[in-house]
Amino acid sequence: MATTEDRSIEGSADPTANQSVEADDRPLWVFGYGSLVWRPAFAYVDKCAGVIGGYSRRFWQGSTDHRGTPSAPGRVVTLVPEETGRCWGTAYRVSPGHRASVLANLDHRERGGFVRASVEVRLGHERVADRVEALVYIATNRNPNYLGPASEIEIAEQIRISHGPSGPNIEYALRLAAALREMGAVDEHVFAIEALLEAAGCG
Repeated sequence: MATTEDRSIEGSADPTANQSVEADDRPLWVFGYGSLVWRPAFAYVDKCAGVIGGYSRRFWQGSTDHRGTPSAPGRVVTLVPEETGRCWGTAYRVSPGHRASVLANLDHRERGGFVRASVEVRLGHERVADRVEALVYIATNRNPNYLGPASEIEIAEQIRISHGPSGPNIEYALRLAAALREMGAVDEHVFAIEALLEAAGCG
């Protein structure tokens, strides 16, 4: 299994990466794999279920500004490079003329350790374009809020007791699991956390 130490994240160390995204006249697609799956909160003209390869979704990022606090961080998902990994999410095509405002909103929303990267997304069925290049936000192990791996039992317990300005961490985990199930996607890690939370009487 590859780790974040084994593979660099495109755009994470290049100060001009954000400028090139903002200056590009091509359609902007954004790939969401966490709360963006069910709550994008930005203007878009199209959305579609999509999958990316080479990454797995994990509850390894600490949340000190949304689903936890600096003294008691919650856990949210990030993408971990893994050669055989696949991650389902939602791809959004940003409304024309809204690129700058959407990027500013997302940069603020994902300010707790996430950086922009570019990924190829294979869109769901009945799409004109099967594959698109999309912007994605990834929290690597080089950010101060990164918590890293833990057992699913430990992760579920931390989620169960965490709460932040955006609401309880439980809500985040259960809504993510429900959204993935609704699109017909399988994520064993997310579903295992969901099962542990439900067994603890959450939900």
